[in-house]
Parts: sequence; structure tokens; C-alpha cells
Amino acid sequence: MESLAIIPARGGSKGIPRKNVAMLLDKPLIAHTIQAARDAARVTRVVVSTDDPEIAQVSRAYGAEVVMRPDELAGDMARSEDALLHVLERLAVAEGYAPDLVVFLQCTSPLTSAEDIDGTIASLIEQGADTAHSVIPFHYFLWREGAGGADGINHDKSFRLMRQQREPEYLETGSVYVMRTEGFLNARFRFFGRTAMNAIPVDHWQEIDEPVDFQIAAERMARLRRRDRSAGLPRPLRALVMDFDGVHTDDRVLVSTSGEEAVACSRADGMGIELLRKAGLAMTVISKERNAVVAARCAKLQIDCTHGVEDKLPLMLAWLAQRGVTPAEAIYVGNDINDLACMAAVGCAVAPADAHPAALAQAGIVLSVGGGKGALRELAEMILDAGVLSAAPA
Repeated sequence: MESLAIIPARGGSKGIPRKNVAMLLDKPLIAHTIQAARDAARVTRVVVSTDDPEIAQVSRAYGAEVVMRPDELAGDMARSEDALLHVLERLAVAEGYAPDLVVFLQCTSPLTSAEDIDGTIASLIEQGADTAHSVIPFHYFLWREGAGGADGINHDKSFRLMRQQREPEYLETGSVYVMRTEGFLNARFRFFGRTAMNAIPVDHWQEIDEPVDFQIAAERMARLRRRDRSAGLPRPLRALVMDFDGVHTDDRVLVSTSGEEAVACSRADGMGIELLRKAGLAMTVISKERNAVVAARCAKLQIDCTHGVEDKLPLMLAWLAQRGVTPAEAIYVGNDINDLACMAAVGCAVAPADAHPAALAQAGIVLSVGGGKGALRELAEMILDAGVLSAAPA
């Protein structure tokens, strides 16, 4: 079944100027929706409708096709449906293209996932519906002001039913709509005929209308990313083994005129290690580096350390066995080729963002920042958020 995803994106945004191309974490706002559409298994084509050259350029850079719309379809009062109809008309005339389904996506809902899109399409198909949209469960009491004072909209104010006693209600998210193309061309509106609903996670509901919404979306998106990546963590997790250079440090060495060496470490990483230590996680550093700075740093962090080690794997396996921990219950954090054997042996291999390509390829989890720049703090928060810890004997 041919499903065309269309993402309308005007250039003129009065509430937040240039909103659709403003950065949200690591990419422009519109790019998040484009990526979700491209990742959706049931979407066969992704088109952005815009009047703005910069939005067009960004959209193409992230893999979407672009249909430029005329000025009369780009004003404040322009309907999204008119932009969708314009795209369908342009593609029909230029290519004879007629998709079975139109998937209308809002780029101001950046937490929309590929699963949300696929699920909404599936709801339409499986229920034999004409239209479908994404929703979230709604359990709140609505009120309105009337001539006789405030009164309930979805409830009788004279008594309060418990949640379990109420009929389920759902809130339209405004993020995903699916329509059968033929019916949409006739109705020229997003809802017609039989309508299906697809309930998505509440964490995915976020509209960008005010400047503060960017901050809220960024925090929620970062948390969702940590949760998704934490799926690869051992369950239970009983031990953490780490390289030193390139993990606790930024892999540089500072040499004084007298030949003394120093390294740069992150205080944020130190706090992450402290949080894990207090949570009862057994930790050790195994390093090839012979400089005493390794032992000094680990002593300050109050964790085990062995340095000057050429072949790390036997030592790691012995350390785990002494604590009754299987390799499958451990994480190894490494950044270079001498870490590969240990990374392959444990339940989860982790690499900082700036690790050697071979280490990145071996890693089950690649952190978003580099070694010595908060990578271990990021990992610590991921572990604690996931609730996978099971303490091993120290």
C-alpha cells in the first residue's frame, strides 16, 4: 500500500520566529519529524510542503522531497488541508502519482516516533476506517464558565466518579493523521467517514507553540533517548569495567618541560561514578597506561584500578569471577582497539562518542559525548534511570 507522508511547514511563524528550522538538541525542529517518517515502515514517500527556501534546503538535507507552495497557501489563515491537496495535485500532474493513503504529520510535534506513525496507519487499515489519528488517554475533568457559574463538561459536578468507573476518553495529539486519499480528495478535510484512533505514549505528546516548549521537548527527548539506548543494558547489571584514557580522560596528555604528564578529567564523570558507587555497583578501571595518574584518579574516585596491563581480558574475567559476576552481567566501556576483546566478552559494550571507529562498531551503546567530557556521567544516569542495578560483592 502506497502511503505518502506530507509535512506542512510555513516559513512565517510569529510566536517563535524561524521555528521550523530552529535547533532542537542535535538537529532542526522539522528534521525530527522527517526522520520519524523516513523510519516508519509503512511510509513509502516523505514530502515537505513549504513556501520557505531555508526550510526546503534543510528538508532536502534530511532526506525529504520538497514541494514549494504558493504564497496564498502560506498565510496565517491557510489550512493545512489545502497544503496537502496542493501536494497531491502537483504530484498527480507531474508524475501521475496517486497514493492509497495520505499521512499528515505536524513538524511542531518533534517527539512523534516511527512507531506512532506506523501504529496510526495500522489502526486505519485493521479497523477498515477512512481516517485515523493519534491520541493519548485523557483522565482530566473539563469545566466551562456559564451563566450560572462553572459547570462540568465531561462530568457531573455533583458527584465524582473514580477513573476506573469513567468511560475512556482520549485527547487528539495533533501529530499524526491518516486519510484514504480518494475520500480526502472528496471531503477536502482530515476527518470523514469512519475514524480510528491510535493511542501513543504520553511521553510522545509535545507541541511546540511557545519558546519554553523547546526546553521541555529537549529534556523529554533526551530522557527518551536514554531510555531507548538503555534497552541494551544487562538485566541485572552487577559490574562496570572501564578503560582510563579516552574514557575517564579526553585521550590527551599534557607534558611539562620536566617530562611530567597530566590528563584532563571531568568532574561530572566523577559525580557519575560516585552515584554508581553509592548505588552499590562494583567498578574497576583496567588500563594499558603505566602513568601513576591512573591510580591517583581512581583512588580519588574510590574505585578499583589496575594499570600497565597489556592483555586486559584475562584480568577482567578474573576480577568478575572473584565477585561472582558473569560477563553477561557486566558493562565494559572502551574507546580503542585494545578494548575490543573485553567489549566483545561482556553483556553490554559502551563507547564514548569520539572513540576509535572499531570501538564504535563493537559498542552496543554509543554515548552522545566524548571521553573525559561527561560520557561516564551520561552512562551513570542511563543506568540509574533504567533501574537495572543488582549489587555485586565489593
